[in-house]
Amino acid sequence: MQAIIWPDDYLPGTTDNFASNEVIVARLSVADVWPLLADTTAWPTCYSNASDIVFHDGTGPVLSAGARFRFTTFGFPVEAEVTEFVPAAAGQPARVAWHGWVEGDAKSRLDVHHAWLLEDLPGGRVRVLTQETQKGTPAVELAKTRPNPMINGHQEWLDGLIESAQKISKAK
Repeated sequence: MQAIIWPDDYLPGTTDNFASNEVIVARLSVADVWPLLADTTAWPTCYSNASDIVFHDGTGPVLSAGARFRFTTFGFPVEAEVTEFVPAAAGQPARVAWHGWVEGDAKSRLDVHHAWLLEDLPGGRVRVLTQETQKGTPAVELAKTRPNPMINGHQEWLDGLIESAQKISKAK
């Protein structure tokens, strides 16, 4: 199976916090799930922790390479820039990643790299992997929190994507 492509500064195990969530589901494909991830207007319907999504550069609401946007998640106003964007295509995994940051001083600054990988698997299955690395004092605190809000929040996003894709697929 494919893996996330990491920038050197955000390699898991070298940052203050890391979260990894994955689902593998039958009777769905990348083509079913990708539109719900690529189009940010779908985010709030799949994930209660994403709101106030605004694009700065005239792009959007569909993500694209280099797009700059802002959204609120985990109570943080996150500025973000898409650093990787490989749309769904036959025979290749779809990928999207963004560098996100929360402005602030040394104690409140947060930097993240959030990446997604979607790939079709044999037997009519789809794999959706999302991983995030974080740096900064807020990341240190998030890493200590139990239950882990990053793991739980990202699982909610995955579950919401899959549930929405299944509803759309059944309606076809």
